[in-house]
Amino acid sequence: MRPAPTVLHLDMDAFFAAAEQAAKPSLRGKPVVVGGLGPRGVVSTASYEARRFGIHSAMPMAQARRLAPNAAYLVPRFTLYRTVSEQVMELLGRLSPLVEPLSLDEAFVDLEAGGSACDSASARATGERLRREIRAVTGLTGSVGLAGSKMLAKIASEQAKPDGLVLMEPGTERELLGPMSVRTLPGVGPATGEHLRRAGMTTIADLTEAGEDELVRLVGKAHGASLYRMASGHDDRPVVAERETKSVSVEDTFDVDLHDRVRVRTEVDRLADRCVQRLRRSGHSGRTIVLKVRRYDFSTLTRSETLRGPTDDAGVVREAAGRLLESLDTTGGVRLLGVGVTGLTDYTQEDLFAQAAADAQATGAGDGADAVADKEPEPRPEREPESDPGAATERHWPAGHDVRHAEYGAGWVQGSGVGRVTVRFEEPTSVVPGRVRTFRTDDPDLELSEPLPLVAVPPDLAAPPA
Repeated sequence: MRPAPTVLHLDMDAFFAAAEQAAKPSLRGKPVVVGGLGPRGVVSTASYEARRFGIHSAMPMAQARRLAPNAAYLVPRFTLYRTVSEQVMELLGRLSPLVEPLSLDEAFVDLEAGGSACDSASARATGERLRREIRAVTGLTGSVGLAGSKMLAKIASEQAKPDGLVLMEPGTERELLGPMSVRTLPGVGPATGEHLRRAGMTTIADLTEAGEDELVRLVGKAHGASLYRMASGHDDRPVVAERETKSVSVEDTFDVDLHDRVRVRTEVDRLADRCVQRLRRSGHSGRTIVLKVRRYDFSTLTRSETLRGPTDDAGVVREAAGRLLESLDTTGGVRLLGVGVTGLTDYTQEDLFAQAAADAQATGAGDGADAVADKEPEPRPEREPESDPGAATERHWPAGHDVRHAEYGAGWVQGSGVGRVTVRFEEPTSVVPGRVRTFRTDDPDLELSEPLPLVAVPPDLAAPPA
C-alpha cells in the first residue's frame, strides 16, 4: 500500500452507448442500447437512460426490447470505439509511462512514476484535469478513482460513476470498505457471494470480523487468504505498462443453428482468418489452435491441437481448425463457433509454412489459389459478433452505422428491411436532430462510410506540448 493515492483508475461512462449518443444528436438524453440485434444477441452497453428500465450488460437483447421497446438499438461500431480509446490512452500516457489498459475504456495509471502526483492534493488536481481533457478531446465523460492500490482505485472509480471522482485517503480503507457489499471485492461473484451470505457475511466488515481462518474454512486456503487481504484493503500489485497477451480468439453466435456440415466448415475457415488477422495485429504467433463449438443443446465442446512451432499463417490455422472440427459431432446443430490461438510468442518458425504447403499438396490442392504457402487468403472484412458492418458489397445496412449519400451527405442507419433503408442525416456537430429519409437498399448514391470525429479537438490538446 502506498502512503499517497497515486494509483488512478479511469473507467469511461457507458462507453459504447455514450459514444453513439455523442455521434447522433437525435439520441442524446434518450435510451440507447448497443449489442447484437439478432434473436440471440446480448446487450454490450446500455446508456444510463436505458438502465433506468433495468437493462444491463450481458442481458439477452430480446429481454431488453421487452423492457424498453422504444429505445434505440444499435450494432456496435468498433472502429469508432477504438479511435476514441486511442485518444483517451494518449491522454493517460502524458501522465505516466506506466499505463495499464484493461479494455478499450478502462485503465490504471501510476501517477507517481510519471511525476504527476505525490500527495492527495496533486492527485486530485491531476484527476480533475484528466476528466476535463477527456471531455474536450472526445466529448465523453469518464469516472476516476484515486487510491494507494489498484483494487481500491477501481472500487473508487465505481463509486464515482457517472462522471465523478472519488479519492480514498490512505489509512481510511477499512472504514470506507466496511459497509460495502462483499460483491464489491474482485473475484466475489454470485456463487461466492451467496455462500458467504449463508454464513452470515454480507458486508466487507463481516469478512474482516470473521478473520482469515474462518474464510479459509469457508472458501478454501488460497481464496480465503486472498479474500481476507482484500477485505483489509491490502493490494500490492504494481501498475504494469504491458500486460502479456495469453491468447487471441474470435467467435460468432448464429441466429439459426447451423446443420449443414459444409456451412459449418466455411464458418470455421472464416473465423480462422479473422483470428489470424488479430494475431498479426498484435505482433504474435502461436503454437496451439483451439476450436470451440456450442451445440443446439448448449453443450460446449473445446478441442485443441499443438503444432511443432508457432505460426501466424492463415492456412495453417484453417487446416488445424478443420481437423479439430472433423473430430466433433455437429449433426444436431451448432449455435456458436470459435477459433483461437494460444501459446503465443513474438516469432514464427519458417518451417511451418513449408509444412502447410506440403499438407496442401498432399490433399491434392496443387498450385494456384489453394496452395496455402504461395498465396495469402482473400482479405475479408473483420466481423464483430452479431454483425458484419464492413460488408458493403452485400448492401447490408447495420442499425447505427455511418453512411454517406451523394446528395444529402453524412448520416446513420436508423433501420432497414423489405428492400428499404432509413437514414437520419446528421453529424456529431449538428445543432439539431437531422432529417430522416428512406432509400432502396441498392441505391447507388448511398454507401457505408467511416465514423466522423465526435468533436473538433482543440489544437492545444491534439498533441502533447513540444
